[in-house]
Amino acid sequence: MNTLNGFSQHSGACVTQSTEGRAVQDLQAKKAGKAVGMGTGDSGALTFEDPLSADTSLNETLKLLPDEVKTNMRIKSITPRPPRKPRLERAASLDEKSWRRWRRLRTSQESLTDPNETSSSNGSLQDAALSPAIRGRAAPCDQCCEQDSLRSSPDASEASPTGKSRGSTADLGKRASEISSAFGGLLRGKAFSGSKPRLAQITPTRPLPPVELNVASHALRTTNRIDSDCMDYRHYSQRKLGRVSSSLSDTRLHGSGMVYDNCSTDSMKSTFSLLTPIRAKDVRNRSYLEGSLLANGALLGAEELSRYFPDRNIGIFVATWNMQGQKELPVNLDDFLLPTDPDYAQDMYVIGVQEGCPDRREWEIRLQETLGPHYVMLYSAAHGVLYMSVFIRRDLIWFCSEVEYATVTTRIVSQIKTKGALGICFTFFGTSFLFITSHFTSGDSKVNERKMDYSKTIQALALPRNVPDTNPYRSSSSDVTTRFDEVFWFGDFNFRLNKDRETVDSILKQNLEKDMSKLLEYDQLISEMSRGSIFKGFQEADIHFCPSYKFDIGKDSYDTTSKQRTPSYTDRVVYRSRHKDDIHAVKYSSCPVIKTSDHRPVFALFRVKVRPGRDNIPLAAGQFDRELYLIGIKRRITRELKKREEQKDQKSSSVCSIS
Repeated sequence: MNTLNGFSQHSGACVTQSTEGRAVQDLQAKKAGKAVGMGTGDSGALTFEDPLSADTSLNETLKLLPDEVKTNMRIKSITPRPPRKPRLERAASLDEKSWRRWRRLRTSQESLTDPNETSSSNGSLQDAALSPAIRGRAAPCDQCCEQDSLRSSPDASEASPTGKSRGSTADLGKRASEISSAFGGLLRGKAFSGSKPRLAQITPTRPLPPVELNVASHALRTTNRIDSDCMDYRHYSQRKLGRVSSSLSDTRLHGSGMVYDNCSTDSMKSTFSLLTPIRAKDVRNRSYLEGSLLANGALLGAEELSRYFPDRNIGIFVATWNMQGQKELPVNLDDFLLPTDPDYAQDMYVIGVQEGCPDRREWEIRLQETLGPHYVMLYSAAHGVLYMSVFIRRDLIWFCSEVEYATVTTRIVSQIKTKGALGICFTFFGTSFLFITSHFTSGDSKVNERKMDYSKTIQALALPRNVPDTNPYRSSSSDVTTRFDEVFWFGDFNFRLNKDRETVDSILKQNLEKDMSKLLEYDQLISEMSRGSIFKGFQEADIHFCPSYKFDIGKDSYDTTSKQRTPSYTDRVVYRSRHKDDIHAVKYSSCPVIKTSDHRPVFALFRVKVRPGRDNIPLAAGQFDRELYLIGIKRRITRELKKREEQKDQKSSSVCSIS
């Protein structure tokens, strides 16, 4: 019994079989009429029982699949060629080496995508087996080598008596021919062509595992967060897109294949774009015309509100100050507008002034300069010497409705409107706001006149005009404060302490340590509010500061003139809400460092609940006082540069002493 150990192969030659030889041997095998049988010997190699079929081509006898050939046939190893001599070249720099590595990576990526320029180092038998041009184009030396290899094993094939599951002899020869042609074509290409073989593109049988490549560092994602409604964008993009759209990140990274579909989603916003990715289906479903609370993507709807305010609460700063008509403004307003107690600035600043300075524009510029570039003036109005300015964070102006204002005069005899009220209203998302600053009648005993000023204001203040009421069923035509969700009323109400100066001074000298309950027992406003005769439905935060009136200008002492006015809480901030617990007072205090007037500024910080709204209200379209913004920021920069120059001069100056 003869054993075929494998293909015999010479150095620089390969095993092949011509088409004509296979046809002749095919005819001889059919005439013999003998069944072909194969068996395995003790060594596990293929054995052929019929020695007469030794001249039969190897391609006619092998009917094994490629995997079975590898397991049942032992092929002699190919003697490798000696390595080539290394080429002498100059040492490359680090930049050249990195460029070459990048070029090789780029070339390999292009070869995987271009089927005409495909080359693989591991080799593929598919192109050699299926290409008839490679099989039919055999060099003469290839044929000689093939015949020599066949003669070296005369018992190359034998008949099998059964051929159960192996098919016919023709099929067996066809499959063996493909195998031998594959080996021959591969070796011929390496031995004689002198160029790398062009192989077919490798197609994996199963999906490749995802490449975990996160191009962003965790340190870059500390300031921005991905929104909760887009947390599943990564899984969606893996199924639908194949790779994240280049509009959501750096196009150069996408072009070089550095960003894939499984790139970290939480880094997408903070590293490449501050905007949250929007799905195409969400864009199709968004409707900005219906203006319903249930509409997805409404500009003033719940989704947008939760995006900016997850807890649906905004911070509002409300302040009042009687400037006494002084031309001189404080050098620094930081302690007034930006107190150090809260860690963060507020979302909205509303400042009301009574007996304002002659240059109203200069006052507004100072406010803009203090608040800085993060805030813009949404609106400003005046009624005589009553001023009110509304500043808001610049990224929130898109959610404000048109701003309306109205005025009321309570002292008709005076040509200069020093007493009266000024109201400004607008809607933020779905919550309507009304801010009123007033200057009531002065005098210790004129409580009734002050109550009349209040009644006239709530009846004559004609607001709102164009902006719709958010809840008309709870509104009253005789009280403007019932037509808004949140109302803040602040100003110089001129309510006094019903006690003589000596008694008040003795109480203040007791070091009350912010416990002003003894003084507040004599407060006129608290007494009238408890009776319900004024500010019905309003509340006031607890007072823990000293009376804001009346001081000597530039000093911390109360009135030392001949009139000896009693210190009083004339400057107040009260609030009202349609819904219970919508307004929460955080801080209520005065600013004792500003001493340019006989009044101290009084301010209050609030946390106010905001509700989603409808898109059918007239919007302000992002309008603000741009000229004021530019002037304030320019002055802010100029002051800072001047301050640094002064500090630099102080450090560089030196004093020389002569001993």
